[in-house]
Amino acid sequence: MERETSASQGSSQEKASMAPMASMMQSKDFTMKAMRFHEFGGPEVLSYEDVPRPVPDFGEALVRVKAASLNHIDIWVEKGGYYKPSLPHIPGSDAAGIVEEVKDADSSLVGRKVIVYPTLACFHCKYCIEGNHNLCASYKTLGAQVDGSYAEYVTVPVKNLIGMPANLKFEEAAALPLTFTTAYHMLVDRAKAQPNETVLVLGAGAGVGVAAVQIAALLGAKVIATSSSEEKLRKAQRIGADVMVNYSEEGWTDEIMAATNNKGVDVVIDHIGAATFAKSIKCLAKNGRLVSCGVTSGNEATVNIRELFMAQRSILGSVSGTMKDFMAVTRLAAEGKIKPILDSVHSLRDARKAQERLLSRQSFGKIVLVP
Repeated sequence: MERETSASQGSSQEKASMAPMASMMQSKDFTMKAMRFHEFGGPEVLSYEDVPRPVPDFGEALVRVKAASLNHIDIWVEKGGYYKPSLPHIPGSDAAGIVEEVKDADSSLVGRKVIVYPTLACFHCKYCIEGNHNLCASYKTLGAQVDGSYAEYVTVPVKNLIGMPANLKFEEAAALPLTFTTAYHMLVDRAKAQPNETVLVLGAGAGVGVAAVQIAALLGAKVIATSSSEEKLRKAQRIGADVMVNYSEEGWTDEIMAATNNKGVDVVIDHIGAATFAKSIKCLAKNGRLVSCGVTSGNEATVNIRELFMAQRSILGSVSGTMKDFMAVTRLAAEGKIKPILDSVHSLRDARKAQERLLSRQSFGKIVLVP
């Protein structure tokens, strides 16, 4: 299965037709367009500029970005809080594109359509050897500590490339990596969700939420989706949610308990943080598991410790996902079992407008940039 979606797969005829791109680069101006920022702040700090085109290092590929999707990590990087990259900086973790050049790596990759695995790891430490790339001591995220995909080109290790499924457009492929890999890791690796369990997905209109609804449904779970918008809840139902709850209304936790005959849910997928954390724990059944991957509403929450241990509930942290997770969701997308949902597509120069839509909380699914 994994070989079917590897970055090196492809017909010799297709490779031959794309190979001249590498040599054509020699005659081009080695600059590119990118959205970057020179000071920390909100979307207003982004600037559409001519910048030097990156040069691949040993074992790296130069990828011509055909589409890049937005994530909340882009906003956090720009604010300069937890992440404080060197300035100026190009954000963007997700990308799909075409390999234009490689350095000391398999030249047959040139011309291939690929998706980028956004977790940058050493691939040889104890954790990486075990397959836990997101625990690597040198763990980084593309676009956070290093320049990312809000650009016409990006350099990444060849090991971080996987072949793009033929049934996906570039915009859909770019919407796949971070959120679907994260949701898969949360549900499969961390929560170990089982068929016939009940999974509560908070913020079902967000990227991780849309992915989690689909993956939980695919696992055979009963899915309860929450959102502050009735329109988003209807859309969540169309992609696999069984019960829809508007969390902007008073008593939304009571609705969740009623939907489970007051037993509670087995798994909570929470990427919101402080605003929902304590209530999420109250919604858990005995032996229930809350998996947290984000803090868009704040870092700190108060927990009733007695309620936690008396019901033997678990709180599990989760960050990104492994290469195995990434390959699994890419394979599921290739088989049509999951589908990236696009909210809107914007030109790269309109990245400010795209980020403002992300912050407005009006989007359902992924917002994508096209250079």
